[in-house]
Order: sequence, then structure tokens, then C-alpha cells
Amino acid sequence: MANEPTEAREAFGDIAPKLAEISDKVLFGDVWRDPALSPRDRSLVTITSLVALYRHNELEGHIKRGLDNGLTKDEIVAAITHVAFYAGWPTAMTGLQGLREVLKSR
Repeated sequence: MANEPTEAREAFGDIAPKLAEISDKVLFGDVWRDPALSPRDRSLVTITSLVALYRHNELEGHIKRGLDNGLTKDEIVAAITHVAFYAGWPTAMTGLQGLREVLKSR
């Protein structure tokens, strides 16, 4: 594993170094860099998946990444609204709260 810090290593590398290494190499290395989808599109898919699965612990970080990857607030709101009809109202409301927190911090 390289010495430079990454999000995975900073978040949980101290307790699970192998999981951090796999996250860096496979998820953020191979999967996120696959040219079949743009980083913007991957962010949209990731945000809607996290909302649908009620994974709010990871949501704010991926909303930040999505905004950095070119998504707009309106696109994220539209995606969360769309997901509300498939994944449920409570998950969408939690997703909107995550978006609100990110926007407040920017």
C-alpha cells in the first residue's frame, strides 16, 4: 500500500488497512476510473443508490464528490425526488437532509 493518504486510509485505514487498500485499488481505482461512465454519471448513480439504500453515513461525502464532478443541486434534487417513488419517502427525505447539510457547508 502506498504511503500517501487517501480518503479510505484516513477514514478507516488505521483499523482496517486491507479494506482501505482494496477500496483504493478496486473501487476508486478500477471501478471509478472505468471510462464507460463519466465521474459525473457515477456520482449520480452512487448518490441515488445511497439514498435508496438509506446509507446516509456515506451520502454527504458522495454528494460533495458529485458536486465536484459537475452535478448541480437541481439535478441531485431531481434524482432524489425520482428515487422517492421507488425507494420510499423516508429515504428521500433523509437524502434531502444530507444535501441540505452539504450545501450549508459550501
